[in-house]
Amino acid sequence: MKKLTQADFQERRDILAGEMGLRSIAIIATSKEAMRNRDADYKFRADSSFFYLTGFAEPEAVAVIETFDSEEDGYTYSLFCRERDREMEIWHGYRAGVDGAVDDYEADEAYAIDLLDEEILEKLQNKDKLFYRIGQQADFDARVAKWIAAAGGESRKGASAPAQVIQLDRIVDELRLHKSEDELALMQLASDISAEAHTRAMQTVKPGMMEYALEAELNYVFGKNGCVPSYNSIVGGGENGCILHYVENNKELKDGDLVLIDAACEYQLYASDITRTFPVNGQFSPEQKALYNVVLDAQLAAIDAVRIGNSYKEPHHVVVRILVQGLLDLGIMQGNIDEIIAAESFRQFYMHGTGHWLGMDVHDVGAYKQDGEWRAYEEGMVVTVEPGLYIAPDDETVDEKWRGIGIRIEDDVAVTKAGPRVLTAAVVKSVEDIEALMAN
Repeated sequence: MKKLTQADFQERRDILAGEMGLRSIAIIATSKEAMRNRDADYKFRADSSFFYLTGFAEPEAVAVIETFDSEEDGYTYSLFCRERDREMEIWHGYRAGVDGAVDDYEADEAYAIDLLDEEILEKLQNKDKLFYRIGQQADFDARVAKWIAAAGGESRKGASAPAQVIQLDRIVDELRLHKSEDELALMQLASDISAEAHTRAMQTVKPGMMEYALEAELNYVFGKNGCVPSYNSIVGGGENGCILHYVENNKELKDGDLVLIDAACEYQLYASDITRTFPVNGQFSPEQKALYNVVLDAQLAAIDAVRIGNSYKEPHHVVVRILVQGLLDLGIMQGNIDEIIAAESFRQFYMHGTGHWLGMDVHDVGAYKQDGEWRAYEEGMVVTVEPGLYIAPDDETVDEKWRGIGIRIEDDVAVTKAGPRVLTAAVVKSVEDIEALMAN
């Protein structure tokens, strides 16, 4: 099983410490446990940026990185975590404890989380800058403010609190935006598993099946490979495919309808994101096929535009022009293509963007613009490419034969020196390949 090593996490901390500069401190907390209902919790999932720097997946943990007066002094990595507790471990599972934080997670220092308020004050003193993820957790923001005030209150003893508080995400988000080869390998595994799930869905769907039953086929593949969904799965049959974030998944799949599945898993906290649209009965109708091929043509051209140096927005511009021309050719829209694009009247049928960053979060971190301009693609970035067309079932401006058809095709694309690398290529998407697969 492919996993990142402690050397990978240390390398990230090394880079962060270098970016922080001398006499600085970074404080980063993991996610809070979340209640599902009454006394039942959601399964805990570590905060992505916290895990990115530590590899530590337990709740109630805070990482602290300190730099000192000279580069020769290096930096110190401290981890505050839960102590070992036999009774709690019987109920809820094993903990690393402070010894495990040092031995297994290579912290230079480890403390019980209960000592955080006490120990952090000394660490804050005589630092010029505090790097902190401002705005992530309101209650933790308040604690940090109290620490800064308390550390500043020691000035009569010759100590000082950080004079600058800097958004830590500014550094970490940029690090996360550029994936290493090891990270891309994890994302490839997530993509391959998700592709297997979509293939299974195409092979098992049949008229009369419930949307949630088809979702269960996806979840089986995710689960048997040790994965969980990276977002709430969308399984929309017929007109439900026109609802962008349809997650009820509780209707019957009908003969003659398409089903749109937007579902994928995460592997070792790295996400994939796939959408496929296919006929419930295995055969596209003429109208479905015509619209589908417009979307597919747009997607293939957009993928080709995901190249080093191209603007992030270039695939969207490519998609819009091809979709609009296709709608004009089919008689669904009328007018001049340039005027339609300028007025954005195509949004009646295509109302979302063409992609987003992908990584540890399905809508991953990283700025889309720099100095007010759409940034250029760089090696190691991963983006989704997901054009679609959605003809609302009650849209009386369109011939009835088109109504209620929703189509989206989505793949995950890594930016490489050799050109776009489609991580999710293992699941078919041409009309011919889909129909052939579903016929077997």
